[in-house]
Amino acid sequence: MRYIRYACIAIFAVALILIALANREFVTVEVLPGEIARLAAMTPAYEVPLFVVMFGGVLAGLVLGFIWEWIREAGERAAAAKQAREIQRLRAEVKRLRGEKHKGKDEVLAILEEAS
Repeated sequence: MRYIRYACIAIFAVALILIALANREFVTVEVLPGEIARLAAMTPAYEVPLFVVMFGGVLAGLVLGFIWEWIREAGERAAAAKQAREIQRLRAEVKRLRGEKHKGKDEVLAILEEAS
């Protein structure tokens, strides 16, 4: 199974390298649209290879998706933490009540009653 995973990773890496090699030409990336750049008296533009723009877009989408999911699942994480605290509280209460039930009894008999 491990070899299948390594083979898939290798195929994916080769595909990314081939895409990068096929898209090496430089393109101009403008940070601001033309109208806004003229109003701000700035024209930030960069010459970068096309594959950098493509991979950067994919990476930005992944990061935004991960952040979106993390925010969306915040309520579920809070509910799970609350449930874990409640379980811990109930376990402590059960332990305390068992101790009160067997108070004053022989230890061996108390252990045998707990097992049944």
